[in-house]
Parts: sequence; structure tokens; C-alpha cells
Amino acid sequence: QVRLLESGGGSVQAGGSLRLSCELSRYTYSKYCVTWFRQAPGKEREGVATIDISGKTNYADFAKERYTISKNPKDSARLILYLQMNNLQPEDTAMYYCAADSAYCSSASLWSERQFRYWGQGTQVTVSS
Repeated sequence: QVRLLESGGGSVQAGGSLRLSCELSRYTYSKYCVTWFRQAPGKEREGVATIDISGKTNYADFAKERYTISKNPKDSARLILYLQMNNLQPEDTAMYYCAADSAYCSSASLWSERQFRYWGQGTQVTVSS
């Protein structure tokens, strides 16, 4: 059974950085699309960034200047996706989730939660001012 395991969350001060990781274990599909979502207290979950096996990426407007989504080398035995977050601000405080689907990403992958069959448990990011 496919499992997604996020890590890398934590507490930082404003202006700090974190790198989140999402490891896809037991993933045997030939393609993938992974989206990072986040959900702040009292708010709806929103898409942050997407990446697929071709390396194509897409970002939410708030993430374009400060976030970078990437993947580990193709020849690695492990499949890990990363979300580098720089210049974090208190409004970035949220639970961050990665989600995966066995297809290429589309323009809808940034917001269509229904597309994703596999979800991680989330990793908390807290940014203090």
C-alpha cells in the first residue's frame, strides 16, 4: 500500500526557512503528480505547489517568490519530494500535507483535492513574529 510520509516541519521565527520532505513509499506507478497543500486554523485547505515526474512545477501566487518544490534524483532508490520555504511569515503557519496521484499534473492539480488518492498525515509549520 502506498504511503506518504511528511517531515521537516517545526517552529521558526519570521524570516526563517524550512525544508519539508514527502517520501512516497511502496509507490510503483510509472507516473506521479505531487501537490503540497496547507491548512491554517479556521481556514480551508489550499494548494501550495505541484510537481510531477516530468519535473513540471506550478505554484500558488503566494508561493512563487518564496517556495521551491523539487524532487530527489531520478536514480535514487527512494522517491522524495521537497518543499523549500524561505522568508517564512506568520501567515505561513499551517499544517502542510503532501498528496499524490498516479498521473501527470494538470493546471487543476493545485486546487483539486479530489484528484489525489494518497495523502500524508501532515507536518506542522509554525512561524512566530
